[in-house]
Amino acid sequence: MSVAKKLASQTAIYGVSSIVGRVVNFLLVPVYTGRFAAAQYGIVTGLFAYVSFLNVVFTYGMETTFFRFANRPGTDRQELYDRVMTLLLLTTGGLTLGLMLLAQPLTRLLELPPGNERYALWIAVILGLDALAAIPFARLRLENKARKFAAIRLANIGLNVGLNLFFIVFCPDVLAGDYLPGLAPLVRAVYDPTMGVGYVFLANLAASAFTLLLLGRELLDFRFRLSLEPLRPLLKYAYPIMFMGLAGMVNETLDRILLPRWLPQGFYPGQSSLAAVGVYGACYKLSILMSLVIQAFKYAAEPFFFAQGTDKNSPRTFALILKWFTLSCAMLFVGVSVNLDLVARLFLHGDEYLQGLAVVPVLLLANLFLGVYWNLSVWFKLTDKTYYGTYLGFAGAVLTIALNFLLIPVLGYMGSALATLACYSMMAALCWWLGEKHFPVPYPMARLLLWLTLAVGVVGLSWYAPVGPGWGRYGFHALLTLGFVGAIAAVEGRRLRSI
Repeated sequence: MSVAKKLASQTAIYGVSSIVGRVVNFLLVPVYTGRFAAAQYGIVTGLFAYVSFLNVVFTYGMETTFFRFANRPGTDRQELYDRVMTLLLLTTGGLTLGLMLLAQPLTRLLELPPGNERYALWIAVILGLDALAAIPFARLRLENKARKFAAIRLANIGLNVGLNLFFIVFCPDVLAGDYLPGLAPLVRAVYDPTMGVGYVFLANLAASAFTLLLLGRELLDFRFRLSLEPLRPLLKYAYPIMFMGLAGMVNETLDRILLPRWLPQGFYPGQSSLAAVGVYGACYKLSILMSLVIQAFKYAAEPFFFAQGTDKNSPRTFALILKWFTLSCAMLFVGVSVNLDLVARLFLHGDEYLQGLAVVPVLLLANLFLGVYWNLSVWFKLTDKTYYGTYLGFAGAVLTIALNFLLIPVLGYMGSALATLACYSMMAALCWWLGEKHFPVPYPMARLLLWLTLAVGVVGLSWYAPVGPGWGRYGFHALLTLGFVGAIAAVEGRRLRSI
């Protein structure tokens, strides 16, 4: 099997868990937007934004470090696994306990409504469980056990979705007498109507615990090994990745933290700042369709890139991968953005959420550039110059904070979306420029930029062309989408068939 086919095969399997599974999870968006007011959903959006930061702290770059050192000649992979797991076990225990002890002051610091302290406790445990599962999952990827990886991920998502539907839809409907009234006494025994959005966090907690049970074989294979000297090169490689990850989380989630603080009172008439966060968070979910593709690709490509790093043909392979990754994401960008009126009606229930739709194409394009950056970042990972990733991440973080500060008071959440796009496009451009100096790869940048410019033009035409509402508009959007996909197929198709 060629390297391209091997990567495509692995990506497809990982995609079962990261794309198909998350699409099922994505179907919860209409449930949340239909059952919770924007202000309530704003609590979920805000808390999970902090979770993204803390996830990076809990694992501090050890997944990528594990891949890098496991692929070095002469490495005892079992010993490496034991040492990394020992380190994570100790740090995770300390961090989880610390967060639990600080739950009450943290909720006040985050300006959450009173009574949300238990959510902070649950989140602390979720973070600890997910951190302990990170290296066993990385080991499955390293050993090319993609099917087991996908099965466990799907089990996690299935339980999470099932519990959400049970507590947020089924139980309230039974108590309201909509169906199965005979089950009302049983429902009252397990369901607390005052919990509200708390069931979102409780379902996540149960799914994380179940995942750790399914990874029991990998956890039982672990032996406690604590020796500081062998850990030093691991930590030296990992800490720049952690800072890079923290900077990345600033770029990815800080807008939902800053928005309620920097949005002027009454900017959106009749809507509180927390409600605006809920609207932005719900619309952000539509842009996550791009993130799902990137995540599936990343699961397969990270160990693949390290394994191919010493091959003399690796630069040509990396260039080919970036080209088709970018073209595939460009087609997704056009497909969702052009047909957003249909997509939004499927997933956003409640007119108050629809007013933020204009941010979706901007965020889709931003995530596309993030995927390009991730592809380009292979050069500093293979040359052990991960500190460049830290520099790039912090440059992006500074730009994100500055633009949010300047644009939120003027443009609201559209300012946050534009800041995200500016950040990721700048990071991708700088990463390519630096990579040309340290690890040259023949990326077809001019050709890819032409395709992306055409994609943006097609999306702009779909939004601003003077076409009336109704089936005529839908038909026009379908023709634009098919035309863009057809253009790529006609121009690039021969090369794809030769691969």
